[in-house]
Amino acid sequence: MPTTREHRFNDGYDQMFGDVNGDDDLTLGLFFPIESVDGGQPAMENQVELAQQAEGYGFNALWFRDVPLWDPSFGDAGHLYDTFVYLSTIAAQTEEIALATGSVILPLRHPLHVAKQAASVDQLSGGRLVMGVASGDRPVEFPAFDVDHETRGERFRESYQFVKRALREKFPEIDSDLGTLDGSADLVPKTTGEIPFLVTGHAQQERDWIAANGDGWLYYTQEFETQSALIDDWRARVREQTGSEATRKPFVMSEHINLSDDPDAPPRRIHQGVELGRNRLIERIETWEELGVDHLAINLRYNERPAPEVLEELGQEVLPEVSGRVDQTSEVMQ
Repeated sequence: MPTTREHRFNDGYDQMFGDVNGDDDLTLGLFFPIESVDGGQPAMENQVELAQQAEGYGFNALWFRDVPLWDPSFGDAGHLYDTFVYLSTIAAQTEEIALATGSVILPLRHPLHVAKQAASVDQLSGGRLVMGVASGDRPVEFPAFDVDHETRGERFRESYQFVKRALREKFPEIDSDLGTLDGSADLVPKTTGEIPFLVTGHAQQERDWIAANGDGWLYYTQEFETQSALIDDWRARVREQTGSEATRKPFVMSEHINLSDDPDAPPRRIHQGVELGRNRLIERIETWEELGVDHLAINLRYNERPAPEVLEELGQEVLPEVSGRVDQTSEVMQ
């Protein structure tokens, strides 16, 4: 059955999830930093060049983190730079690849700033922005922004609706604890098409709320059987909340991959992912596709090999072999 969506989203959505008639093929993305990270803070070397190579190989999305503060106990500083500043930098150096956030911490940002930044990136990138949004999982950040950690779920919901309305409506009237618009002022620019919002994890929300309000769901890797049940539950909740058997709301998954230099190395669990060879990775991606994952965002931070070498292997050996994919730079699939 063809799938549909209520709104016409932007080109970034189409890059990741297919056209309006529905496209069931799994697509692939890469998280920044595209490098191995030792000690929590990346070097951030040659990232523009690697991003351009990823686009040339046929990856569908580049993913940007939102980590306001370095917390050594967490051991992960993301890609160091502010999310929207870095989005603008990479947008200017690429052409068609989707630009996705994974994920903007809504309770720590004012919704009008988020809306203004998102609309700006969307316009400047030609409509390539896809917004992953989250409630935040690092307690040390909340007092620094004078935000009560215990209220992040409620603040997330209120900010989510505020941002959405500011982007969609002209001269909106919004009465919120986060700010008030009385219809006399408008947020500009507006977007090229509607920016899709992917709720990350549970964001302190019930699944029915995510299914009703999110434009998609971004979740973490789990064992095949567990993830399969979660995806089936997501599809059922979307159908129930939208009242439609055909409404499409994608399921997106992130996974850390440590690519072995042995192509046939079997999978071994690592934190939030697996270490394995490329042939086993191809099989794994095809399994995720069969289970209903719409987009897989790969994180290479635990790799023991140089990032350019790993990216080349992914681009030349893995992408052309994944079910349903076409490598535009070679004739491997012909």
